[in-house]
Order: sequence, then C-alpha cells, then structure tokens
Amino acid sequence: MRPAYFDKYPTIAFERDDNGILVMRLHSNGGPVVYQSQHHADWTDAFYDIGRDRDNRLVIITGTGDAFINQINWDKPMDTPSDFETVHSEGKRLLRNLLDLEMPVIGAVNGPATIHAELAVLSDVTLASSTATFQDFPHFPYYTVPGDGVHIVWTELLGSNRGRYFLITGQTLNAQEALALGVVNEVVEPGQLLPRAKELALQILQKPPLTVRYTRTCFTMRWKRLLEDGLGYGLAVEGLAAVDLAIKMKQAQK
Repeated sequence: MRPAYFDKYPTIAFERDDNGILVMRLHSNGGPVVYQSQHHADWTDAFYDIGRDRDNRLVIITGTGDAFINQINWDKPMDTPSDFETVHSEGKRLLRNLLDLEMPVIGAVNGPATIHAELAVLSDVTLASSTATFQDFPHFPYYTVPGDGVHIVWTELLGSNRGRYFLITGQTLNAQEALALGVVNEVVEPGQLLPRAKELALQILQKPPLTVRYTRTCFTMRWKRLLEDGLGYGLAVEGLAAVDLAIKMKQAQK
C-alpha cells in the first residue's frame, strides 16, 4: 500500500522499492527546486513522516534535473519577529527531524547545492555528481546571518577556519574540491549518481535490520548534541538581523 504521506507534499516526489529504499526527490512543480517557504515546511514535516514509517529501511535524498537546490524566490515577509517565528520553529525541527531518522541516509547531490546543502552533507554517505558545486548562498552573501545550522555543519565538516571562510566569503567548492576536503565521499558522472546510490544502499541493507538502524543512531548522536547547543540561538540571531535589515530597507525607501 502506498503511504498517504507520499502524496502529501507538493515539493517532494517519493519512490520506494521492494527493498525498502526510499528515494526522496526535491522539486518545484516537477522541475529543479526554486526554494520557497513551502519547501521549508514540507521538508520539516516529511522527515518526521519518513521516520515513523518502518517500511523505510534507507533513504536517498536527491534533487531534480541538473540541480540539487540552486535557486531561491523567498515568498514570505521578514519584517517583524512574528514573521520570522515560523522559520525559527521549522528551522529547529527540520534538522532535528532529519537526524531523528533511524535508517541510513545517502545524499545524492545531482548538481549545484548552494541552498540547504546541509540536507545532503549531513547524510551518512554523500555522493556528488561531477557537475555538483557547494556554496552557502542565501546567508552571508545574501545579507543574512548563517545561523540555521550551517554555522555548525560547515565548521564541523571543513574545520573551524575553512568553515568560517566558506561561510563568510560565499566560497564555491566544485565536486573534486568537496571530495578532497571530505565533504563528499565519492564523485561520479551524472548518469551514475542514482545507480551508485542504490548500489551502496543494497550493500548496506545486506546487514541485519537492527544493525543497520542502530548504526545510524550511533552516527547521529554527536551531530544532535552539536546542533542542540547552537541551532536555536543561531536562528534567533539570524532572525534579529533579518528584521533589522527589513526595517532599515523600508526606512530608506521613505
């Protein structure tokens, strides 16, 4: 039987095979993601639904077409603290729900990942197409504090100095640079990305089910502690700066 949540989220396409491998494909109207508030809301709740479904034995997260997430058209005002509260609330649950998944996660980065790349690089295994790039575009380069967890994820993955440089300069890493720095585990040609992800998934699922689930649980323990320490506060100061900028822009227009 097809789970009801498979048809619940307009920005996600789900496909699950007989082995319990769930492919979660992010999109906008069937094409590459153009990031909006609907995506943020959908992804937050979808990770919760995926985690409750024990028929999901492994999750592959990927994008659509030639991009993972590379465009943004934010559609909600950020003029008051109340405006930001939805982002603050969802932002905490988004990464918590992702890390609460008790089945292994493979990130399959099919192209540029310049927005919410952490959804892929927090995976247990991260594969990248040779066309992939990595950047944190929508924060500091976009006049926003990188406080929604990326300040933790990238300084952990790249090291403190490289991570801060990456975030504050808007640096872009190509696939081979990401591989050399340990951000991704393999780089493959675009047509081999999902086949390789499924090959690794089948390899992982050869082990006993509880061994697989509990290994994932061990892997996420440290990430949960790191994010618990700084995620809520980071989102709060991100919101303060965003509201301040919005007020100043309105004043300048008068």
